[in-house]
Order: sequence, then structure tokens, then C-alpha cells
Amino acid sequence: VQLQASGGGLVQPGGSLRLSCAASGFTLRNYVIGWFRQAPGKEREGVSFVNPSAGSTVYADSVKGRFTISRDGGKNMVYLQMNSLKPEDTAIYYCAAVRRKYNSGHYVITWARISTYDYWGQGTQVTVSS
Repeated sequence: VQLQASGGGLVQPGGSLRLSCAASGFTLRNYVIGWFRQAPGKEREGVSFVNPSAGSTVYADSVKGRFTISRDGGKNMVYLQMNSLKPEDTAIYYCAAVRRKYNSGHYVITWARISTYDYWGQGTQVTVSS
């Protein structure tokens, strides 16, 4: 099982980026996928998650209305569309996965916990600066 995040870069405030998370060795529809980020000197925090089987998504309050998580089952990819980016969005972004074992309600509660996930990608740097 491998995850690879990509799509980061330098963008001006108000700009957009789309991050991609490529999965290999497993089928995404059987897994819950989360996006996390870690800014310098701060703890890793949950940004968003998707449970493909339940069609459910959740967003951190700090990104709600600006970020959108989506999945392309045919390509075994998960995306994070980030709009109206702010300097405080600067961080390394990681995608993570765990094979679905519990009902959807469980993941709605636990999605932002690092311990929920078994697999992590290597991270992609997002820098929002003028």
C-alpha cells in the first residue's frame, strides 16, 4: 500500500492549487482517505476526509467553504481543491488512508486523529505568499 501526494507549490494569497493523492496497492473505495497538514512548529492537523463508501466528507472549520475533497475511482486518486488560499494555509500537506472497518459514523468522529490512519504519503509543500 502506497500513497503519493503531489501538486504543492508557491501561490499568492487568494490563489488556488489542486493536490493529488495517488494510491497504489489498494482500491480507494474500501478505504477512508484523509488530508492533513503540518506547518512549521505546529502539530499535524486534519484538513478533510472522504469515506467513499458512505459518500461522506468532512472539513476542518479553517478550510470549510474554500477546500473541496473529491475522488476519482477510475484513477484511484483523491484530490484536494484549495481555493482562496491564505498565508496560514502554508504547510506540508499529507494524504493518509485506513481500510474501512467501522460504520461511517465512526469516521466522522475520528477522521482528524492521526492514529485513525495506517498509511501516509510523503507530503507536498504548499506555500502561500506574495
